[in-house]
Amino acid sequence: MSAELLALTRNAFKEKMARGDVVSSMTVRLVRSVEIVTVAKSAGFDAIYVDMEHSSFDFNETSQICMMALASGIAPFVRVPANRPEYISRALDGGALGIIAPDVRSAEEAQAVVAAAKFPTLGTRGFSGSLPHTAFRSFKAKDLVSALNDSTMVIVQFESGEAVSRADEIAAVDGVDMVLIGTNDLMADLGIAGDFDSPLVEDAYRKTIDACRRHGKQTGVGGLSSRPDLVERYIRMGARYVSTGTDIAFLLGAATQRARQVSDIRL
Repeated sequence: MSAELLALTRNAFKEKMARGDVVSSMTVRLVRSVEIVTVAKSAGFDAIYVDMEHSSFDFNETSQICMMALASGIAPFVRVPANRPEYISRALDGGALGIIAPDVRSAEEAQAVVAAAKFPTLGTRGFSGSLPHTAFRSFKAKDLVSALNDSTMVIVQFESGEAVSRADEIAAVDGVDMVLIGTNDLMADLGIAGDFDSPLVEDAYRKTIDACRRHGKQTGVGGLSSRPDLVERYIRMGARYVSTGTDIAFLLGAATQRARQVSDIRL
């Protein structure tokens, strides 16, 4: 395999986590233009992910952002609207370095996601030739498939008690790189919506982190932007990826603060 191909398909984000470093990402749900990538890069994020599950983004907008991220040296991921092969393959063909699969509840579901994201013999993804990841350059199919299978990440989300109860079997699935806990949806499913301090939340993180550690996988923290104390707790417990929040929340939070600074001035 050529050094040029390895350099083009290198996933520095994945390598950083493998070293034990903590990585961060920003969720893109509002800004549809590529400038959001530069903002995320300048802010110091390791990755972004375009949230197609909870936005009206289409694949064209998503692909443009992913390609800009590849060129900027920041890892682009896509949370697909549903765990269907046609969504997964289009997101990856459009430039994503990995997909985030929402609400995975079983090993069978995780295996189906891996199959859709990986080329044979690891999966069943169709081969489309030149891709944004290689700047549309052509390489030997065998080498390209191997390089992309290695760099493409599969991140499954736990958003239910059912998923947590099956953490060990899901984390054991070959091809799954990370389990990302969607804390808000998990709390709602457990009947404790908004109760971040419930022992059930910490128990879910502990079970998931332990399962991922046993199988050599990573754990991600999501939905805790309002609780940096808990983010730190779960990082110290073993999580290595933090989804810090959305572009909507960052913009509104900063705008609200600025407006309040003026309104609080007393004449």
